[in-house]
Amino acid sequence: MRAAVYQGEQKFCLDDLPTPSPKPDQVLIKVNLCAICGTDVHAFLYDIAPPGTVLGHEYCGVIVEVGSEITRWKVGDRVIGGGGEPPPGFEPAVRKNPRFNYRTMGFPEGTIRGYAEYIAMDEWQPIPVPEGVPDEAAAMCEPSAVAVHAVRRSRVRVGDSVGIIGAGPIGLLVAQVAQAAGASKVMMSEPTPGRKAAAASIAVDAVIDPTEQDVEQEMVAMTNGLGPDVVFDCAGIKGTLDQAFNIVRRAGEVVLIAVPWEKMPVMAVDWMARETEFKASWGSIPSDWHVALNMMESGKLSIAPLVSDESYVALEDIQAAFEALVKPSTQVQMIVRL
Repeated sequence: MRAAVYQGEQKFCLDDLPTPSPKPDQVLIKVNLCAICGTDVHAFLYDIAPPGTVLGHEYCGVIVEVGSEITRWKVGDRVIGGGGEPPPGFEPAVRKNPRFNYRTMGFPEGTIRGYAEYIAMDEWQPIPVPEGVPDEAAAMCEPSAVAVHAVRRSRVRVGDSVGIIGAGPIGLLVAQVAQAAGASKVMMSEPTPGRKAAAASIAVDAVIDPTEQDVEQEMVAMTNGLGPDVVFDCAGIKGTLDQAFNIVRRAGEVVLIAVPWEKMPVMAVDWMARETEFKASWGSIPSDWHVALNMMESGKLSIAPLVSDESYVALEDIQAAFEALVKPSTQVQMIVRL
């Protein structure tokens, strides 16, 4: 099977790997689409993925073979590669290791994931794709679940105002989930043209360009001088976390969703007297995937603002896609067709 294997030093190599044979309690999935996640871009940019790794964890496909012990699945079932409820003892390290460190533990060696044509998975790992959810949306279920998880962990309530720093895929999904959760006002900060246009298309209340406007001043003014009730940092670059603390209202909440790989300076004396609360949101849990799928099926969550015909790339073009996403301008989301 074809696979894009990370070689190290910001290089992918298209290689021919053995197609996995499913064990009796496994299914074999033919991957159709795999979205490129920001964490994979970080792994590429900072050269932290072990050489020989096949990245890609936002994918959907179809079951083409089932193990002899499988009764739940059949050949032809459309599935998402993940989201299943792990049985006792199979919980991921991020959930069961009390000292989990993503920087040092997040990229195990030798893994084969969605930038390969086929993946063998244990019976419990995938989840079915509802009839009303096309493959293009199903491939975005994992980041949608991340957005659902963040909003559910936050204090967003009906009528609240929400500020979002960064209109990349996660920021755009968080905006839609916050709207569905009852936020009365959603404001976004984003400098790149393509992502500003995407934010405007989901009818947020304001899209602020930080290179032209003062984000804090604009968001505070739009909330009657108070600041938003909750601010999500979906950018995670130098200065954005401190900016979020400066923007949020007294006793409001800042939620960090982005995964910063560099130190984030803060000037706490500027805002700590307002007794701001802080929360980190990491990944998702199985129930979040099902909420995301239900929102997609009902039309409350759309990937249309994130993707266009130009979003799809062939596996052979993955190197150029990653190089483009390191410094996006017109790109919002890119998806690999296999």
